[in-house]
Amino acid sequence: MHEIQQQDNGGRPYRSHLRPACVPCRRRKSRCQTAGDAAVCLTCRAHQTECFFPGDSQTSESAEPARRRRRRVDARPSPDASRASPSRVARGAAPFHGNTKANTSASMIGTRGTSMGRQSSMAMPNVPPSSIASMSRTDHGEESTLALGSDDDQHLNLHIVGPASTNDSQVLSTYLSGIPGATRSTRMIIPEPASCSRPVLFTEVQKRPVGLKLNRSFSAEKLEIIEKLLEPHNEAVIDEYFRKVNVCLPLLDEVSFRRQYQEDKTRISPALLACLYAHTIVYWQSSPVLNRYRCPESRFIWNLANEAVYSELHLSPGMSIIKAILLNVGGRPTTSLIGNGVLLGSAVSMAHSLGLNHNPLPWQIPQPEKYLRMKIWWALLVHDRWTSLAHGTPPHIQRSQYDVPPPTLEYLSEGLTDESNPRAELRTRIFISLVTLSEVLDRFLQYVYCVGQDKQTTTDLEHALHRWVETLEGPCRRIVLRGSHLDIIGAANLRLAYLTAKLLLQRIQLEAEKQGDSVNEEGVMNRYSAARMTSEEILMLIQDFQPEHLGDFWMPVSSFSFPAAVNFLLRCALETENSPEGLAQSPSFKIARDIITTLRSHQEQYRWDLGDICLAQHAEIVEKILAGVAPDEQGGSNSSLELQDFDASILDHIFPSVWDPLQNAW
Repeated sequence: MHEIQQQDNGGRPYRSHLRPACVPCRRRKSRCQTAGDAAVCLTCRAHQTECFFPGDSQTSESAEPARRRRRRVDARPSPDASRASPSRVARGAAPFHGNTKANTSASMIGTRGTSMGRQSSMAMPNVPPSSIASMSRTDHGEESTLALGSDDDQHLNLHIVGPASTNDSQVLSTYLSGIPGATRSTRMIIPEPASCSRPVLFTEVQKRPVGLKLNRSFSAEKLEIIEKLLEPHNEAVIDEYFRKVNVCLPLLDEVSFRRQYQEDKTRISPALLACLYAHTIVYWQSSPVLNRYRCPESRFIWNLANEAVYSELHLSPGMSIIKAILLNVGGRPTTSLIGNGVLLGSAVSMAHSLGLNHNPLPWQIPQPEKYLRMKIWWALLVHDRWTSLAHGTPPHIQRSQYDVPPPTLEYLSEGLTDESNPRAELRTRIFISLVTLSEVLDRFLQYVYCVGQDKQTTTDLEHALHRWVETLEGPCRRIVLRGSHLDIIGAANLRLAYLTAKLLLQRIQLEAEKQGDSVNEEGVMNRYSAARMTSEEILMLIQDFQPEHLGDFWMPVSSFSFPAAVNFLLRCALETENSPEGLAQSPSFKIARDIITTLRSHQEQYRWDLGDICLAQHAEIVEKILAGVAPDEQGGSNSSLELQDFDASILDHIFPSVWDPLQNAW
């Protein structure tokens, strides 16, 4: 064997096996020559690249940054592989054909295109495939998406490439490694030297089904189902909410909500959005856009929204959950009195925890946040007062425990898209009137539920209602006193709320008149007549309703106004008449019967749900009273039957407190 001649400059001999070429030159397939004892070869010096040799321990111990050192060590081939052909992972390298020399231990090829067009190439030392995942985690601090044992929280997993496609995939991956933006990722595992196995190629695949998100909250899952049921009308439902609901009971800033919905809907509370959809379903048939399509099952959507609310209330309560609860409690139809009471109590507790009961105007916070806090408090106040009246329970909020100022046009104009519209200003004034009327109602409730001796007088209550009427101006005054301008959104609801509060005051006065030291029979009859006239105003109001009024905004607790009026009218008829025939012909009973008839007509023709409670409670009793005075088979009448012989047990069975309407709120 001939001795290899050294070059004149004493450098490294070409193709010397005693000192192999540096790793960069092996990858470039270029001649590696060094000048004297220089640490950098001539080619690396010309290319201005790092120069290191297989087995060089000084490379990993250099003082360069850890990130660069780790990347270079990862890319260094195994010392045992120095005599074999290098792994062809550099850009433009020839494809691997599966005929690697036996002394090659293991290598990996991974190419992943990024937005910067960078290339990632890896080569692993001689380790068994089972330890690759652990080494990847150890070297890089976290597990790579290309690891064989990838964690469950990663979106991608490795899948083996069939033997028939291994070479094809490797050629394509090698080519894509030199193209910026390429996204194909592969990894090759080469067997042990003594093994006769063929190399195995892995590629990245999606681990989970398409559309399945990781770590979604329970409320987000319910929201996703609701949105799938409403598609493709989700935005139309939101439009209907802001057109009919938010202008009458403002909870959301329309401008900011729509911007957030378009930019990143996931940042909106799932419970809030779910309750918004469920709340607006009741307006589907009256919407000129939505009524052309089939309405989803509202009860199923409400159940999903309820589950979302309870989940978020338990896991992540905050400002959004208060708004979600108000939309939930204010939804129609009302089917769960206890559930609504529990949610409303939770909302009041949360509001106190977040300081919504304090006046935020002096605070150094953004102006929109001040107005938003006050809007939520006003809506909470309205629901608390009227729910207390409907459910027969004391209100949660006490007047002495908050100092939030009453609403004004200035406070409510923030976030309105059509604030310059005169009708928009009138809708705002209707809401202001509803809030101030709720404050008057609170005085009535304090009188009803007060157990001490320091009650207000009925005269004070009457003056409070009269002073409220005197503060009204323009269309709002005509809406309340005459029932005009009902085409304005929220006007019919305000008119019914006023009549309900007025009827409650008259019943309070009637009870006070009857419990006095000296009962004035004439005064008692006058109280009966006044309350009956108010009930007749309620009848005339619902008789004047047109389809557009029935599809307008309504507080769900308004549905309790009708059974309260019918209940009182039946009481008046029973206490003032002496025979069943006289009972059926009494003015009070006729008004009650007409209310039932009108509500049944609205239910059958327009599916108006606000009359359902009254029909369920009183329709049968009115029919039985009429049947008791119907002519017999001989054409005669049962007029000789005395009232004490009339079976009134049905009244006691259905309404155990019918003789004491103030035992509960009604």
